[in-house]
Amino acid sequence: MNYMHKILCLLALLPATAASVQAQSAGCIEILDGSARVREIAVSHNDDKLFVSMDIDISQLDLRSNIEIVFSPAIESADEQLALPAVTIAGRNRYYHHLRNEAADETMQLYRTGQTDIIRYRAVVPYSEWMSLSDLNAESRECGCCNVQLASDKMRLTSIEIAPPAPPVFVPSLVYIRPEAREKIVVAEGSAFIDFPVNRTEIHESYRNNTAELNKILATIDAIRNDADTRILAVTIKGYASPEGPYERNVELSKGRTETLKEYVRRQYSFPDGLLATEYEPEDWQGLERYVAQSELQNRDAILEIIRGTLAPDAKEWKIKSTYPDDYRFLLDNVYPALRHSDYAVKYEVRAYTDVDQIRRLLSTSPQKLSLEEMYMAAQHMEPGSDEYNETFEIAVRMYPDDPTANLNAANTAMSRGDMKNASRYLAKAGSTPEATYARGMYAAIEGDWHAARMLLESALGMGIESAREALRQIDTIAPADDSRATD
Repeated sequence: MNYMHKILCLLALLPATAASVQAQSAGCIEILDGSARVREIAVSHNDDKLFVSMDIDISQLDLRSNIEIVFSPAIESADEQLALPAVTIAGRNRYYHHLRNEAADETMQLYRTGQTDIIRYRAVVPYSEWMSLSDLNAESRECGCCNVQLASDKMRLTSIEIAPPAPPVFVPSLVYIRPEAREKIVVAEGSAFIDFPVNRTEIHESYRNNTAELNKILATIDAIRNDADTRILAVTIKGYASPEGPYERNVELSKGRTETLKEYVRRQYSFPDGLLATEYEPEDWQGLERYVAQSELQNRDAILEIIRGTLAPDAKEWKIKSTYPDDYRFLLDNVYPALRHSDYAVKYEVRAYTDVDQIRRLLSTSPQKLSLEEMYMAAQHMEPGSDEYNETFEIAVRMYPDDPTANLNAANTAMSRGDMKNASRYLAKAGSTPEATYARGMYAAIEGDWHAARMLLESALGMGIESAREALRQIDTIAPADDSRATD
């Protein structure tokens, strides 16, 4: 087996996954006064090896019988050099001379003109740091009988510029939680502004805007009642009156008007006894407080102090009316009408879904009908990191904004796409489970806070999250323990 064959065998045994850190290549270079060409020149680096390859075209080279050319590549820097195996291209007599006298030299790369057109040169040498900025040069020596040198020429084939290895980067591994299966109880809520005649409790459907407001309530109930996937559990109506007038009279009005509205709804449906329930609030001081707090009333702070004080309802209203008459008139005309409203809530149960394709359709059309567990189940059939996958967890946290599991999983998807602002917001509501501690460790590591990351991940590992072990190994590589504390 000659040397060239050994090199080719070695190249064939290299791992298929090996990738060059840096490669330099050059075009065609003429040598030997244009009678030969070097092309496809390439130098690449992989771990502790340097690979050199080139094609030497000698198809036009015509040597006299007693002449040979020795082509000697070398890697050279300002202070270092390494000779690569030389190639000998010989005329007839010199070729047979080498065969007779140097048959035992397996390292010699010997070629005869006229018998070979392309010499495919390959070499593998140990890599040293000095080679990162060097040149691949070659010397051509023309020799005659007795190895007498007749001429020589030296040229640069290509430059070698190998970038230093990139510093290690933390690669997060995110742990999602499967939500617990729960009954799907949903509440649809709204407000209707029913106008009643002054001091009366009966409903006139055609009075002012009552038709539209009543239809709001019925439309909410119908949408749920007509859905085969849902079952209404309760309908609650709560009536409010404004603070205008005596409190005792407002008690009677709010209670009576709420009962009237309940009976109106009852007549539209055949609900069983007990499904419809009512509540009432004689005067909506909380609604008044919300409005005043956001207003630009001249005496806003003083009026808020009265509203939040301990006076009886009638005394509060009288004090606002008598002390700040202009502001009171504004509230009476513009705010009090909106305080006379009926809030309604329809509590219903949604059936469970097991068909993943149906769940994926509902994610786009009716996500409120899905449980966290169903959304998670659908995500398992999506490509991790895809837009659909990430959007599924975003929908989950929008539907269940205070659920720790929904927030944890949404934090993971946010971190996976580099959205650290939202990741931080979700993690604040992710609870204190081992997985949440681990996720906060991931967040700190991605942000480069190695000290915090190590503390959180060590805690998560102690709580049984095995993924933390690999994360800690990465941190030990990137930031040794004595350098792990974040700096300003």
